[in-house]
Amino acid sequence: MDVGRVHTSVQRSALLFGSGSAALPEGHEESAAVKRKAKLLSSFTPPKRTMLTAQMGAMGSIVKAQVQPGLLTDGPSSGTVFRAYDTDGAAPSQSSGSSQALVSAAAAEAPSSSSSSSSSSSSSGGLVIRKAPAGEVPRPKWHAPWELSAVLAGHQGWVRSVAFDPNNEWFVTGSADRTIKIWDFAKCAAGAEGGLKLTLTGHVGPVRGLAVSDKHPYLFSAGEDKQVKCWDLEYNRVIRHYHGHLSGVYCMSLHPTLDLLITAGRDSVARVWDMRTKQEVHVLGGHSNTVASVLTYPVDPQIITSSYDCTVKLWDLVAGRSMTTMTQHKKAVRALAATPHEMTFLSGGKDNIKKWQVRDGKFLQNFSGHDAVVNSLAVNADGVAISGADDGSLRMWDYETGHCFQQQETIVQPGSLKVEGGIFASAFDHSGSRLVTCEADKSIKIWKENAAATEDTHPIDMDAWTKHSLSLKRY
Repeated sequence: MDVGRVHTSVQRSALLFGSGSAALPEGHEESAAVKRKAKLLSSFTPPKRTMLTAQMGAMGSIVKAQVQPGLLTDGPSSGTVFRAYDTDGAAPSQSSGSSQALVSAAAAEAPSSSSSSSSSSSSSGGLVIRKAPAGEVPRPKWHAPWELSAVLAGHQGWVRSVAFDPNNEWFVTGSADRTIKIWDFAKCAAGAEGGLKLTLTGHVGPVRGLAVSDKHPYLFSAGEDKQVKCWDLEYNRVIRHYHGHLSGVYCMSLHPTLDLLITAGRDSVARVWDMRTKQEVHVLGGHSNTVASVLTYPVDPQIITSSYDCTVKLWDLVAGRSMTTMTQHKKAVRALAATPHEMTFLSGGKDNIKKWQVRDGKFLQNFSGHDAVVNSLAVNADGVAISGADDGSLRMWDYETGHCFQQQETIVQPGSLKVEGGIFASAFDHSGSRLVTCEADKSIKIWKENAAATEDTHPIDMDAWTKHSLSLKRY
């Protein structure tokens, strides 16, 4: 063994780890100055004050510390450091012979102009400190308030479903009295007599779902008697039955491009039927409770279902299986509504009304404020969304921002109890100018916009909307 090498190694270890190894060389003023300025940085420098101001939500912009390679160590570095300032605001001078120095790219004050903020944020490799949102909220679009226009009577039980003719000439309603009634839309909207055109009988249970084909003279109905029927409106009789459901059928929808019918109900599945051959194409299973509502789209996901198991599912029609399951709801999801002007949809329950993206089921926003069991949702092309609930409350929303611009209570008909004010179904006509609601007092109500309302007579309460938007909400 080389004794000399061992002795040299012991000497180096003593120098590195000895008791006096951490002491700075005597008289090293530059290192002492760097140490003092580093202490100032941790307590009193402008970058520290800027971070504190940004956390408190005050006005400010981006403070960025840019790395200066080669100044902190002998080689390139990727750290982020700030400059220590003297009490008079001047930066310390830097010695050319020193290999260690504390440098900075933070200004004494945060830049106030947007141009300096954007230029500093465009450079890479530094720490970006952004201010918290300063309380900006989107301004909702103004909508005229809605008012009751006409009340239709004719059913002898709760009115549970409604659907419109593609030509907007008539609409059809289904009731707990086991009948289907077809109404002349123009006469009913005007409040004229003779609005009832036809009554169809054949179900032995409440009629819960209706759909009108836009390619054939067919009307489809479903009820709690487990029956799904196809009616030929040229002869006003049933021409097809679709057998397969094991319990009551609560909802139905027609595919917009294919001759397919989708029905769902208490057996916790959605069944896809060939409209012509009556064959069952798919059984979409996956929900663990009643399927309450169904939507169809011409592109994937072509089927969307909501259930009492608090979930919303997007389905692959070709494969016959679920693509995405959304579990954000905490209560039963009783209603879905598609919008005619964009690929989004609404889901509603007791906990909240939520807005989703159709393509991938991405959550977009909440419509908060309707504290009731929401049974029905509808959206028109003007961006007005409505929600109707068990307690007879009706809410009007701006679909873009989620602003509730009107809170309305339905008017219970004379002779009915107050608890019979529930809203079970609702739909806009194809023009979006009339709203039809089906209610527990056995009536059908038609609503329209107040033509005399203006932004001056019914302004948007921006203070209340701002307070609501910035308040902390439990989702």
